[in-house]
Amino acid sequence: MPIALPASTIDVFGIGLTEFIIAGLMPDISQDLGVSIPTAGPLVSGYAEIASMREPRGWSQAFIR
Repeated sequence: MPIALPASTIDVFGIGLTEFIIAGLMPDISQDLGVSIPTAGPLVSGYAEIASMREPRGWSQAFIR
C-alpha cells in the first residue's frame, strides 16, 4: 500500500474534525457569548468560509516547495 493512502486518510479525518467540531460546540459558544444559538450560528458559516479560502492557498504553497 502506498504511503499516500494512509496519509490522505489521516489528513481528511483531521480536516473534517476541525471543520465540524464548531457546530457541536455551538451551544457552549452561544452561552459564553450570551447570545442565542441562531444569533451565534453565522460563526459556523464564517469559519467555513475562512477555512475554504485558507486551504487551497496552503495546498498551492505546499506543491511549489
